[in-house]
Amino acid sequence: MPSVSSRRPSNDSARINLRTSPEAKALIERAAALMGTTVSGFMLQSAYESASQVVAEQETLTLSDRDRDAFLAVLANPPKPTQALIDLMKLTA
Repeated sequence: MPSVSSRRPSNDSARINLRTSPEAKALIERAAALMGTTVSGFMLQSAYESASQVVAEQETLTLSDRDRDAFLAVLANPPKPTQALIDLMKLTA
């Protein structure tokens, strides 16, 4: 996976500030050192990966085989519009 910094132009940046407990700070510093990176780099990469996962989970729809087949069947043979739908579409035109 490319680093977060390679995903944006090199001269573009934004600042994020946060406060934490001394215990959390020490743990983050230890983890960053173990990974051979800075605290900022470690936090940015960790937060970016977590944010990407959250967004992907919220934006991805997973269907069962049965539901996928039903969806594809409706796409292949869409039902004729009902009079109620025709009337509604006339209202929005």
